[in-house]
Formats: sequence, C-alpha cells, structure tokens
Amino acid sequence: MSGSSMTELTAENVAQELQNDRMVKVAGIDVDGVLRGKLMQKSKFLSIVSDGFGFCSVIFGWDQHDQTYFKELKISNKENGYRDLIAIPDLRSFRRIPWENNVPFFLISFLDPDTREPVCACPRGLLKNAAAKPEAAGYRAMAGAEYEFYQFRAPNDQPAPERGATATAAFLQNNPVESLPSLTEGMFGYSITRPLHNQDYYYGIFDACEQFRCDIEGWHTESGPGVFEAALQFGEAKDMADKAGLFKYVVKAYGIKHGITPSFMAKPRQGLPGNSGHMHISLVDKDGKNAFLRDTVDPSPPYPDVAHLSNLGRHFLAGVLVGLPDIMPLFAPTINSYKRLVENFWAPVTVSWGLEHRAASVRLITPPTASAKATRFEVRVPGADANPHFVLAAVLALGWRGVEKKLEIPVPPLTKGQDMGGAGDKGVRLAKSLKEAIATFMRPDSIAREVFGDAFVEHFGGTREHEVRLWEEAVTDWEVRRYIETV
Repeated sequence: MSGSSMTELTAENVAQELQNDRMVKVAGIDVDGVLRGKLMQKSKFLSIVSDGFGFCSVIFGWDQHDQTYFKELKISNKENGYRDLIAIPDLRSFRRIPWENNVPFFLISFLDPDTREPVCACPRGLLKNAAAKPEAAGYRAMAGAEYEFYQFRAPNDQPAPERGATATAAFLQNNPVESLPSLTEGMFGYSITRPLHNQDYYYGIFDACEQFRCDIEGWHTESGPGVFEAALQFGEAKDMADKAGLFKYVVKAYGIKHGITPSFMAKPRQGLPGNSGHMHISLVDKDGKNAFLRDTVDPSPPYPDVAHLSNLGRHFLAGVLVGLPDIMPLFAPTINSYKRLVENFWAPVTVSWGLEHRAASVRLITPPTASAKATRFEVRVPGADANPHFVLAAVLALGWRGVEKKLEIPVPPLTKGQDMGGAGDKGVRLAKSLKEAIATFMRPDSIAREVFGDAFVEHFGGTREHEVRLWEEAVTDWEVRRYIETV
C-alpha cells in the first residue's frame, strides 16, 4: 500500500502489511513542531502496536537544540527522572518513506503513564481535544495549509548529501548570515522558469509529497530570493496538521539530498517579506454541507461582508477575533516570529477581518468570489515557524468558544484600500514581541487558560519564556557592529 489510495491499517492487518519489512520508523511531535523519532525492529513494533511503548519525556523537557529548559516544567524534569511517556502508534498515519527505501512510517501520540490521557503538551492530543467539541455537536473541522519558505545553499565543495542544513550551520559559525547564498536571486513570484534551475529538487518534492500522503495542491515560486510556496490539499483538520508537519519533513529531507537548506523561519531576511503559514478552516455537518454558508443571503446583515455567512460562522469568527491576542505564542512562537508581524509587509498586526482582504488577520472567503462549498476563513497571522497542530487547535478552540457563547464580531471589517497590515484600524494591536505575547497568554484570566487549561498554558508558556531568556542573554552581530568602536 502506498499513496493516497491505501486502505486503513488495523491492529489485525498491520502484520500482513509489514510482512516483507525488517524495520519501522516512528516519530512524535514536540512543542516546536519538530519530529522526534526512532527506527525499530519490526518485531518490536508489532509487539507494541496496541499498548504502546516507552518514549523518553525529555522531548518535552528541552528546546529545539536539546537544551533543557531553565524552568523545571511538570511533564519532564529532574524530580520525575525524565521518565518515559507512553507512545501510541497511530495506524491511520501509516506511510512509506519513498526516499528511504520505502521504510514504513507511523506517527505517534504521547499519553501520561499514570492516567493514559494525552499529555497536555502533545500537539496531536491538543488538536484532538479541540476538535472534540465541534464533533460532539455533529460537525467536522476541515482545513487547508499554505507554507512559504526560503532556501539557501551552503557554499562549499562537498558532495550534495554532505551539505544542506548541517553544512549551513557550520558555515554560519564563522561567516555573517547575509553571506549565505539564496537558492536563486531576485524577486520572481509565480515564475514558471525559475524552478528549472533546481528541477530535480522542485519536482522531487512534489512527487514525494504525493507518495508520502501530504499532497501538494499548488506549488510555485513566491516573491523573494529562493522562496517557494506550497498549498497542501484540503482535508480534515487533524489530518491536515499531520500533513503540514510531514510536508516540512519532506522538504528538509530533499534539501539534504540536494545540498539545500530550506528555512521556515518567519523572517530570514531583513527588508524582505517573511514566511507565512496561513491556515484555512471550515466546518461541515454530517451530510458534508458547509456550516459557515448561509442558506439564503441575509438582506440586513450587521456588515455587508457577512451577508453569505451563517450565524454559526459569525459566532466562530467572533470567537477567533476575541481570543486572538491571548493565543499569540501559538501563532508566533519564536523571537523571530515578530520580525514578520510588522506593518506594510503583507502580514496582519491587528485584530482584524474582512471579505477577501489580505491585510486582515482573518480573511473571509464566501460567495460571490468563492463557490458556496468553499466558504471558509483564512487565518493569516501564523508564520511558517508555527506548529500546525497548535495553530489549528487554537483556531478551533477559539472559534467554538465563540459558537458556544454566541459572541458578536468585535470590530468592523477592514475597508478596502486600507494600509497593509491594518495600520490605523480600530482593532487591537497584536503583540509586538514574544515576551509581550507570553504575558497575555499566561495571565490568570487568559482565554488560553479557559480553552486549553492551566497545565498546557504553564508548560508551553514556560517553553517560550526559555526562548526569551536565551534571546535576552544573546549578544547579536548588530550590537557588536553598532557599539564595538563608538561607545
């Protein structure tokens, strides 16, 4: 079985499917969206399919460079001995890795060994819980993801497999960042010729994503040196989050093979547009009907922009807008994230929305510009650096809170022609830094605490405080260049 036509595995037929394999690769997802996994003997895998296996909790106790957090957090710490969590393979996630001799691959979710409930910070568990309330009311969450990313070449003469991200990191130890060459130079969005410079890489990613079941729907160059953009094929939100994370895995794997370093940083280059990670979201009922679409056009809507939007859709939109300032670390999780969220760079900076408005935090897409079944929201705040499971969990949790509380849309839509980024709008200005975002996220009456619980907020907030402390202790190139002589 391979590709999108594969049938779903069960505990009964998994052994049959793997009968000709010797090994299996498994991976879970940490709070930064990084895949953490291992290769295991097939016999070992088959023995733990139902009950799971022990996986060191330290992946929730260290950052993306394996440095333990300054603050001892509850999931993994010295006091509990960095104990094992229970890792449960998700048989629905079965794939084969085409660039690694078709080795079988499974995603895993993490359970608390005492309660066997999802670990509060497990990204797949958080999204599963966020989707549960709409599902209980008879709705399925559907989603699409778009990612922009820069690509760089490591300037050395080693064979391609020895280059890529590792060589780039080594190069940057002794050279300024701006000396790292882009995959292609100049600004040329939607070019049909630029990909020919790296044809095997470009088409290899597209084909591998299809084989690895994280299909690309649209694939093109974006405006920026060495920038590509991918729109992933629309599907159920829980699956989309998995596919978004696996898409990054494919891109990085092919980067290794071709001596290229893909960068999903929110803002790799000063003065150029950043990398977005826009998410599209809708709800459908048990019959597959779009729940955000109004049966008949509202003759007297509160705003003309929502004439085609159902009452449920209006409350959902209101929930996202009201809660947006409180969950910003989930949409913008790094120090660098906030270099993208500045005025006049096609990135939203306020609590804002509008019909087909790309300057808004939430772009409403409805008839007449879209087909009825495609009615949806595009959440434009997240960068490509955000964890897709956390982004979709936040959108669903906030939106459904709006439905439950029947919230009203808190601000008028952005007017057409308004300055990019929403400057001058009446909407609340979103956090300008990770430190500011954390303070709002972790405050006692935060909406984040209401929808996700204290355990998650304390853990994830603690991991972001770690990032801020590292940043505050860092001495940057800019500081040295500016002050070394003159002060």
